[in-house]
Amino acid sequence: MEQELPKFESVFSVDCVIFGFEEGVLKVLLIERNEAPYKDWWALPGYLVEPDEGIEEAAERILFEFTGLKDIFLEQLYTFGDVNRHPQGRLITIAYYAMMRLTGKKDDLRPSSAFVKKAFWHPVSDLPKLAFDHSLIFEKSLQKIRRKISYSPIAFELLPEKFTLTQLQNLYEAILNKKLDKRNFRKKMLNYDILKELDEKQQGVSYRAAKYYKFDRRKYNRQFHKELSFVKDE
Repeated sequence: MEQELPKFESVFSVDCVIFGFEEGVLKVLLIERNEAPYKDWWALPGYLVEPDEGIEEAAERILFEFTGLKDIFLEQLYTFGDVNRHPQGRLITIAYYAMMRLTGKKDDLRPSSAFVKKAFWHPVSDLPKLAFDHSLIFEKSLQKIRRKISYSPIAFELLPEKFTLTQLQNLYEAILNKKLDKRNFRKKMLNYDILKELDEKQQGVSYRAAKYYKFDRRKYNRQFHKELSFVKDE
């Protein structure tokens, strides 16, 4: 007769770090908590995983209940398991991150959970102190996209479908937190041959209207085997 193994309980949570970009400003999605501990504090959207659901399923559910956003591609970032990271006991957190266009999404923040007072896009450059170890989780995710942006075209996930080269450079500077040489940046981006120049220019601007471009994903996919070192040595 097979020996019955003792059951054990595991407590997991999911935290989501969602980046957006608007008017030259890199932002992260925060919630204002409506429960203890850390009631009234800003935090990342996150909560406990139900016993009968998978981790990815929980991430999608929690993000929707806490912010109203859905159909967001979430990529697993890191597992946080320090012993004293939660005042109520041992809690292991799986963090996810995503980058999304704010066009048409900014006003879609409608939390349905009683645990959340409101959700808000907050500038990364002026982040408040966050609940639990969420500041650490945020920093880990920011380091991740800073590394990834140097070899992957993830920046285009934050831009509108059509954009100017200035908007593209502003995004890279916001993520990397440093100024880039305009001439070198544009030359490098155009030399990769993954930008499609459109027959459109800015309208209603007081300065010289700039051309619009579009990310050519098909071209990028055809040459994905090449090492495209975006803004490297810039």
